[in-house]
Amino acid sequence: MTRLTAGAAGLAGLSLVLAACGGTEADGDAAAGGGGSTEEAGDITLTVATFNEFGYEELLDEYMAENPGITVEHKKAATSNEARDNMNTRLAAGSGLADVEAIEVDWLPELMQYPDQFVDLADPELEGRWLDWKVEQATTADGKLIGYGTDIGPEAVAYRSDLFAEAGLPTDREEVAELLEGDWETYFEVGRQFAESSDVPWFDSAQATYQGMVNQLPNAYEETDGTAKDLAENSDVKALYDQVLTAAVDDGLSAGLEQWGEDWTNAFQNDGFATMLAPGWMLGVIEGNAAGVEGWDIADVFPGGGGNWGGSFLTVPAQGEHPEEAKALAAWLTAPEQQVKAFISKGTFPSQVEALESEELLGQTNAFFNDAPTGEILANRAEAVSVTPFKGPNYFAIHLAVSDAIVRVDANGTDDAATSWEKALTAFDELGL
Repeated sequence: MTRLTAGAAGLAGLSLVLAACGGTEADGDAAAGGGGSTEEAGDITLTVATFNEFGYEELLDEYMAENPGITVEHKKAATSNEARDNMNTRLAAGSGLADVEAIEVDWLPELMQYPDQFVDLADPELEGRWLDWKVEQATTADGKLIGYGTDIGPEAVAYRSDLFAEAGLPTDREEVAELLEGDWETYFEVGRQFAESSDVPWFDSAQATYQGMVNQLPNAYEETDGTAKDLAENSDVKALYDQVLTAAVDDGLSAGLEQWGEDWTNAFQNDGFATMLAPGWMLGVIEGNAAGVEGWDIADVFPGGGGNWGGSFLTVPAQGEHPEEAKALAAWLTAPEQQVKAFISKGTFPSQVEALESEELLGQTNAFFNDAPTGEILANRAEAVSVTPFKGPNYFAIHLAVSDAIVRVDANGTDDAATSWEKALTAFDELGL
């Protein structure tokens, strides 16, 4: 079963089960399927489920030190997809979710259809904490807030300065930014220049590069009213698909890796590629995977002007036994002070207004990236974002159909661009939208 089919089936099953069981109220009482606590009065164990790198390890220790009656257990999935699958399965089962669950913006709209499965996090004392558009993403039509914003994902370009030097390209980050300033074709053309003097691939993954491209479309897969666009007639998406695969395969600029796969992770240690798109949260991933490798830097530039990839939220599922305590923990983790610390730890760029104005954040540098002023660079990249893509309940499934098509061509080599696109159209049709 493909990832798309599994995801679509999971959503269908979730819809049926939730429709049958109805909403769950979270008014301080234990929710149905909560799991049966054996804790003594005054001693509470809370679980927090995240994915990738949120920068919470030290923060959770700090929270426990400040709240001696609470033990926090951290569960971390390797990828957003893994976390989504777990969320869908356990929501449908009515039990088994963590007290605080992180969700990613691309599959947030799926969960917004079932607001009764989450505690309302609206709190007058927290109004104005986040960027307005971040709050709007997690607010239902009737005003229920199902998630506290964690990070946003303003994108820059990370690059290997040593590989640039070997290929005769400039290495200074300001000069690299000037070199790459322009549209996607500029980025690919510089890659072709690089390839003339290097055997190292220009970028890591067509799949990952497409992600940055499609996030610049205001309505990639759905109209603003949530109506899915017919993929066969979606000329904007098809143009990006053709452009990235031409650069990746025909021009040989891609390392041919599936992002988050084992080969992709290992490539950081063996000169696998020269550049990659880097939202703030990716910096911690790069540093972790490329430990001991010198030469990484980051340029204050992004093809097409600006882009935001990702950004997450903390939710409190209604099935948990300690909703008030979980809500307090989620609020603490998403306070400006904690989000600045998370940024310093893993590069997750804050969505909190006060944090964005923090001198500590703006003055932050990253030793691994050649002491790059990452706080300033990502703040500039955030200001460059001019499009907030609409992502409705069908976004994730449609995007996965296209992403899988790109992987078949670039990473797996099982299809050419034309045949893989036809398979994407079939997968889209099977969604029944």
